[in-house]
Amino acid sequence: MSVDIVERRPEIHSPRAHHATDRPAHLPPPAPPGHQDKGVSVSAFSNGDIFVGETLGTAALILLGGGVCAAVTLKKSKAINAGWLAITFGWGFAVLVAAYMSAPKSGAHLNPAVTIAIATDTGDWSKVPLYIASQMLGAVIGAVLVWVTYLGQFQANEDPTLGIFSTGPEIRNPVQNLLTEIIGTLVLCLAILTQGLNKGLGLSGTGVLMVALTVVGIGLSLGGPTGYAINPARDLGPRIVHSLLPVPHKGSSDWSYAWIPVAGPVIGALLAGGLYNVAF
Repeated sequence: MSVDIVERRPEIHSPRAHHATDRPAHLPPPAPPGHQDKGVSVSAFSNGDIFVGETLGTAALILLGGGVCAAVTLKKSKAINAGWLAITFGWGFAVLVAAYMSAPKSGAHLNPAVTIAIATDTGDWSKVPLYIASQMLGAVIGAVLVWVTYLGQFQANEDPTLGIFSTGPEIRNPVQNLLTEIIGTLVLCLAILTQGLNKGLGLSGTGVLMVALTVVGIGLSLGGPTGYAINPARDLGPRIVHSLLPVPHKGSSDWSYAWIPVAGPVIGALLAGGLYNVAF
C-alpha cells in the first residue's frame, strides 16, 4: 500500500506538455525538446533523501496500518472487533500520512511494487535496490513500533497474532491467492501511474488522497480472499519481525505462504508498468 505523488509528464513536445512555470520548485527543469521525459526520474532525489524518505515513510505506513490491525484484533484493546471497515480505512489513512510525510524526500513509493512498476515504465532501474532496501528497513521498524505500542496487549494475548503483522488467505489456494495479489497490485499501480495524465493532481497534492482512497477501495472490494498485501515490504518485513519477537502464543509465521504476497505484487507491478508503457 503506497503512493508515488510525483506527476508524470508526456514528451516535452506533446501538446499536453506542461510549461516550465507549472512545475514545483523542488523538481528538476523540463527536458530539452525532443527528449522523452516520462515523469520525474528517481535520479531527481539523492541517495540520502531516498533512504530517509522511504525508511520513515514505510515505517509510518506499517505503524499505522499494523496498528489498526492490532487495535481490532487484540484483547483489552478499546477497538477490538471494530471490523473490516476499520481495517480498510485505517490502512487508507496510513497511506495518506506516510505519503505526505515522505513525498518531498523520495517521491513516496513506500512499496517495492510501486518502485518496480515505475522502473518498468521508465526503464530507469538505477535506484530500485536502494528504494526496496529502505522500504524493507522501514517496514521492520514500523512492525516493531506496533509491538511496542501494544506491548501490554500482546503480553496478555492468548491467540495467534500473525494477522496483525502480515496477510494470510481465507481459502488456501496458491493459484487463486497469487492471482488475487496480482490483480490488486495491478489496480494500485495503474491508478498511480495514470495519475500523471491528469494535469492537476500532482501539482495540487490531491494525488496522495486519490491513492489512499484507491487503497481503501482495493481493501473493500478485493481484500477478502488474502488480506490485500499488494506490497512485498508490507508483508515480508513484519513477518520477519513476527518470527523474531517474544510474543506469547504468537503462533506460526506461515513461511509456506510468504512467497505469495511477495511474488504476486511483483508480477502485478511488472504487468502494470508494461501495460502503462504500451497503452498510454
